[in-house]
Amino acid sequence: MTRERLYFYDTTLRDGQQTQGVQFSTPEKMQIAATLDALGVDYIEGGWPGANPTDSEFFDAKPQMDATFTAFGMTKRAGRSAENDDVLAAVINAGTAAVCLVGKTHDFHVDKALGITLAENTDNIARSIEYLVAQGREALFDAEHFFDGYKSNPEYALEAVLAAYMAGARWVVLCDTNGGTLPHEIYAITKAVIAAGIPGDHLGIHTHNDTENAVAGSLAAVDAGARQVQGTLNGLGERCGNANLTTLIPTLLLKQPYASRFETGISQDALKDLVRASRQLDDILNRVPFRQAPYVGASAFAHKAGLHASAILKDPSTYEHIDPAVVGNARIIPMSNQAGQSNLRRRLAEAGLEVAPGDPALARILDLIKAREAEGYTYDSAQASFELLARVELGQIPQFFEVKRYKVTVERRKNKYNKMISLSEAVVVVKVDGEKKLSVSESLDEHGSDRGPVNALSTALAKDLGRYSEAIGDMHLVDFKVRITQGGTEAVTRVIIDSEDGQGRRWSTVGVSPNIVDASFEALLDAINWKLLREYHAVGAG
Repeated sequence: MTRERLYFYDTTLRDGQQTQGVQFSTPEKMQIAATLDALGVDYIEGGWPGANPTDSEFFDAKPQMDATFTAFGMTKRAGRSAENDDVLAAVINAGTAAVCLVGKTHDFHVDKALGITLAENTDNIARSIEYLVAQGREALFDAEHFFDGYKSNPEYALEAVLAAYMAGARWVVLCDTNGGTLPHEIYAITKAVIAAGIPGDHLGIHTHNDTENAVAGSLAAVDAGARQVQGTLNGLGERCGNANLTTLIPTLLLKQPYASRFETGISQDALKDLVRASRQLDDILNRVPFRQAPYVGASAFAHKAGLHASAILKDPSTYEHIDPAVVGNARIIPMSNQAGQSNLRRRLAEAGLEVAPGDPALARILDLIKAREAEGYTYDSAQASFELLARVELGQIPQFFEVKRYKVTVERRKNKYNKMISLSEAVVVVKVDGEKKLSVSESLDEHGSDRGPVNALSTALAKDLGRYSEAIGDMHLVDFKVRITQGGTEAVTRVIIDSEDGQGRRWSTVGVSPNIVDASFEALLDAINWKLLREYHAVGAG
């Protein structure tokens, strides 16, 4: 059977940039575009030339890519020709192979937002698309508010999109701009558009996630016949975001009937970089990756229940819908007080610890985990601390260094500008290879602002560990989470620290104490010891 071509159109750099708190720099746009191109998406929408300096600079840089580089703009304004519209000219002058123009297809918006007649709006669409085609560009038309417009006035919504298609648009993209259209509606309306005269291989779908249906709505449009799918990495986008390509891409490549029915520009080898692409975007945005994200999340293939873990040992397909390696992810068997010995042995094996079935150490470790979780610890999300705990119980961990004492002080004082500031200072005394070493650190950043007592402790601890200092030089704290596990005067603080190193390894550690500084220091110690294990001992990925 001949497979149909399905196209992926990425709008992370334009629609994704409309996310609250997101503003890409030009170098960041270049980095993201290179990742998207390597992944194999068909179109990369770079932004709106002329709308802001960053977008204009990005288009001026003319990034090289195999994907079709696309500029975004709007149809010409009423009362002027396409040739004499300066806003449209800025988009044309970006020199991209493709141009996507947005236009109104909902009569309400034509009347209220534009204040022109329906006929004038239809003419604006047709003349703009004709002008793009005359310039030798691949023309795309984003039918804004199309589904709402169709439900309000189907005759006019169809008139608007047919005008774009008849004028030469390669793609007419049906947009669920407000994100309120449900999948069954998207399916029926897309079918109606095809019946009206626009073939499916000229139709695209652009959904928003305001009802948590953006992915489902996109799949419904594909089921109805649309052959271009638009979205963003990690579902970035205004309000609740756009359709998430990190979910749509593997679904359409791996799930039936799509996998057998369609071919795309994304290879199976490229699909293995999906997790890396997702994490790279989060790193650029300085965001903690969403652990429960389908396919790419750290917990997407985590098996906590003992029954599940036991079955996974026999056949991973019992509780996994795909092999996690296909998208660049990995299976995780978390440890918690729900874990059985099968779960425990699997997790130990992943850490490079082979323990025979029935070994008394297994029961001791399980009892220890349950007792510590009763105190407020969690090893479900702190795998590195679990490994260290198990190694101690098994007698399989060296003592790299010993902390003799530490002290943290926080004071308020005036700086040279007579402004009151906070200053945190930490003193740590460690014993390494029989020698005591004292380190002192303040937590001021380059702007003279206090970064807090935990930062001061971390810096002081890492400052001089003798021969081990170089080994931890590339590790850094990625996330710091605090939770109070009990209330009242007996409150207990749980701190979880996520660390990362220059080799791309990421690990989590936990500390618990009534004192937040003590809890933080315990987690910091675990983080450093886990890193040193990886550097000085042949152990598993953990």
